[in-house]
Amino acid sequence: MSLRSRSLVNFSLSTFAAVALMAGSAAAQIEIKLGHVGAPGSLFAQSADIYAAKVNAQLGDKAKVVVYGSSQLGGDTELLKKLKLGTVDLALISTVMTSVAPEFGVFEMPYLVQNRDHAARIAKEITHPVLGPIAEKAGYRILGVWENGYREITNSKRPIVKPADLEGVKLRVPGGIWRVKMFKAYGASPSPMELKEVFVALQTGVMDGQENPLTQIYSQKFQEVQKFLSLTGHVYTPAYLAGGASWSRLPADVQKILKDTAVAVEPDVLALAAKLDGELIEKMKASGIQVNDADKPAFVAASKAIYDDFAKEVPKGKELIDKSLSLAKGS
Repeated sequence: MSLRSRSLVNFSLSTFAAVALMAGSAAAQIEIKLGHVGAPGSLFAQSADIYAAKVNAQLGDKAKVVVYGSSQLGGDTELLKKLKLGTVDLALISTVMTSVAPEFGVFEMPYLVQNRDHAARIAKEITHPVLGPIAEKAGYRILGVWENGYREITNSKRPIVKPADLEGVKLRVPGGIWRVKMFKAYGASPSPMELKEVFVALQTGVMDGQENPLTQIYSQKFQEVQKFLSLTGHVYTPAYLAGGASWSRLPADVQKILKDTAVAVEPDVLALAAKLDGELIEKMKASGIQVNDADKPAFVAASKAIYDDFAKEVPKGKELIDKSLSLAKGS
């Protein structure tokens, strides 16, 4: 073989080795899909992006969290199914967890969570140690307890000051029996619906109103198709960063980074949520929607039956309520 031929062979082998090495490196990086329903600018979107940036900085070339917001991977119910199948690795979900285990319905109790310090204590003392293992038995792993937020009511009929003002209002609610029961008790006509369908339902009059945290309301642009925003703060909903069937396939060191970071950002999410609430009230007013305060004591008085039903129907329901309320001391 001539010197020129040997050089060409050596060059070809070197090039092949380099390409193979590059391909091997690319193949080695795991894509971890994180889905949520939040629109750009929502608390869900900002929380997921903060988390992904912190995790990816630690993972290096081993893996990468890629966030898919705006229901790109499906609504809450579909995300639960995909977690179970392992086609989605992580999902940021909220009320839909009541369909996994009824115990999560404790967060559907009106005016249970007094403030975000109280929420943090509940996460530490109840959600992680008590509800986490229940979710795991059902095939889901709660990595972090973040926030969806304090829920307010928008509608196009009238300001909602007392429960009686909800009489006859067609109100979109998320999936879960307790929100439906609650608003029926208040006199509304509640209907579960995926978040991605709500804007059109409000725009066309299929629904008169809906209830959501301010970050979801504003980022979904509901203020463009609603006349009234009533600050009821009727329910505080946590959000859960959850894994599913694919969790066991991840390397142990990747699992540790994902879990540790999910817990580490919990206070950051709560602080961000408080900041956004303060900013969004003014933005909502500037948008032209009419904003009013609600008579919260009237709503609290109308909520007693919901607590009684939960205590009777859910295993250890009363214990969960009592424990949660006891953690409000010092709030």
